[in-house]
Amino acid sequence: MSKAYKLDVRGLSCPEPVIRVKKALETNKGGLTVLADSFVAAENIRRLVGTLGYQCKTDTNADDEFVLTITKEV
Repeated sequence: MSKAYKLDVRGLSCPEPVIRVKKALETNKGGLTVLADSFVAAENIRRLVGTLGYQCKTDTNADDEFVLTITKEV
């Protein structure tokens, strides 16, 4: 089983976070954890992964940043 990949997209303006998540999903077949500081970026990432067939769980950390855990059901 592949190790979960972590991606930090804090400080990036859309569409850059979405582009980076898409590239990470194309090259990494394991899980993906994304750290974002923008509600808009988090929403756009959730929409993208949903259309690609992935599940996305969203939490917030102590700094009110978004932690998106992306997995694909087999």
